[in-house]
Amino acid sequence: MFNWIVRSSLHNRLFVLAIAALLLVYGAITAWRAPVDVFPDLNKPLITVLTEAGGLAPEEVEQLVTFPLETALNGTPGVTRVRSTSGVGLSIVYAEFDWGTDIYRNRQLVAERLTVIGAQLPAGITPVMGPVSSIMGEVMLIALPLGSADGKTIADPMQAREWADFVLRPRLLSIAGVSQVIPIGGDVRQLRVEPDTARMAQFGVSLTQVEQALRGFAGNAGGGFIDLNSREFLIRHLGRTNRVEDLRGIAVAWKDGRAVLLDQVATVRFAPAMKRGDAGYDGAPAVIVSVQKQPSADTVQLTRAIEAVLADMRQSLPSGLAAPKVLFRQADFIEASIGNVSEALRDGAIMVAIVLFAFLLSARTTLISLIAIPLSLAVTVLIFKLLGQSLNVMTLGGLAIAIGELVDDAVVDVENIVRRLKQNRAAATPLPVLEVVRQASVEVRSGIVHATTIVVLVFIPLFALPGIEGRLFSPLGIAYIASILASMVVSMTVTPVLCSILLPRMKRLDHGDSPVVAHLKRWDERVLGWSFPRARWLIASAALAVAAAAASVPFLPRAFLPAFNEGSLVLGMVFNPGTALAEANRMGALAETLIAEVPEVTQVGRRTGRAELDEHAEGVHSAEI
Repeated sequence: MFNWIVRSSLHNRLFVLAIAALLLVYGAITAWRAPVDVFPDLNKPLITVLTEAGGLAPEEVEQLVTFPLETALNGTPGVTRVRSTSGVGLSIVYAEFDWGTDIYRNRQLVAERLTVIGAQLPAGITPVMGPVSSIMGEVMLIALPLGSADGKTIADPMQAREWADFVLRPRLLSIAGVSQVIPIGGDVRQLRVEPDTARMAQFGVSLTQVEQALRGFAGNAGGGFIDLNSREFLIRHLGRTNRVEDLRGIAVAWKDGRAVLLDQVATVRFAPAMKRGDAGYDGAPAVIVSVQKQPSADTVQLTRAIEAVLADMRQSLPSGLAAPKVLFRQADFIEASIGNVSEALRDGAIMVAIVLFAFLLSARTTLISLIAIPLSLAVTVLIFKLLGQSLNVMTLGGLAIAIGELVDDAVVDVENIVRRLKQNRAAATPLPVLEVVRQASVEVRSGIVHATTIVVLVFIPLFALPGIEGRLFSPLGIAYIASILASMVVSMTVTPVLCSILLPRMKRLDHGDSPVVAHLKRWDERVLGWSFPRARWLIASAALAVAAAAASVPFLPRAFLPAFNEGSLVLGMVFNPGTALAEANRMGALAETLIAEVPEVTQVGRRTGRAELDEHAEGVHSAEI
């Protein structure tokens, strides 16, 4: 088969070179458009069920809400594990499914279970599913500062929160790839009625009457329709309003033929709603917006889209509100990581070129050998696209490991072809050039195939790793194996064709080995002459070295992943349970101020407690800086 491949390539040289050129161009375009991320897809299908149960203690939440939900979800097909967290007025249940299952089918199964279990939950409590998000989902943290570090407030907390909730959040959610936008901090505007019991007793008004009056306030109602003069008219009661004066003027009861207004028995005003979380920026109050992405979204492209939206929305900022500050940007780490691995690929290719030229001492043979690198990488990128892989640290790491081996097959082929061409030139009856190239290429083919097969087999166990380890390291094996196999194919097709075109007229055929190769051969001869009489001693020394290396393995430090320098540091602050939000805010702001005094720190942000839409049941005594 290998003989047929080499012969066919030599007989169709123009076709082989055209295909190689097309692969190079198409591979470069595919690599330019490929999704870029920090890690491969590590998202195990996970569905989060959030249930707000205002007023219930954690014990009641667990008994009345969490336990029924867990029981219902445990029997869902494909579920491998169910976890839950119960907090003050909040239940969060996590349902994990098998790897490879369809997340949208899983959500449909969970939705059916939630419909059935809804009747067993307390009145007014409705569980909802969280959006589909990624394990590396938090792509950006945006801070809206409300004041300065000296304690001076420069923006209205209610106005800033309304802008984040009703202007910024809908605009970010409209970007393709964004799964959730969670604001925390500021004040949520609430229309508050504070009954005065003394005045209620004076007018003979009960709390039930006040509640009934408020229940029907600010709502439109339909009254059907009537036919009049051969026309149909729709009847509507228009009562929707957001004016506090209208609420103050509603009647809650009647006394002595006159209406008792709400304003007479209660104080009606706009006030901040009760909150279980707050935020800060550089020691001052702030609204912090967390942007999360969907699993298949390209983090770098999504970040650029978010930044474009933020730039466009600067014109709509409320008066006094500072421009949004990007507190965390995951794309920075991705770009730095990809840049470092790309530099390693580039430097490796340059080193390979230098070594090849030093050994071969010919620009033509060096060029033929180096062609294997871009061609193999182009084929590997196309395989990435076929398998749905992204460009990430693991896939590029696999290519960086293989970069030196991509030219091995081509170098062996070129070296043997050069040797046979020299012998053919000195022969009495020279053979045709194509026949010499074919025989020389086929002559070393079995060794090349055996060596490539052994290297590939070494990486096969990576695909047997279970769970998240397999999802993490399998792309590295794919990248390495695909590039090595591609280089073998290149050495059987493109390399012989280029050798048949460039080498027959090469002047270097009349010269011997390069000075580097000549010196290495002499040194190798001396080393071998010294080694053979001492074979037993050398074998024993090698065995001892291997044993010493194996014995040192248990003492090496272990970690699932090495430490990463993202340019940002996350600190967790946990106070004593029962600490009030105001006190946690005060101590958190103090910590921000102290951290900001470190010369290398450029900015500090903080989230204390839990946001209204957050999928983490953090108490107000817990903060993240």
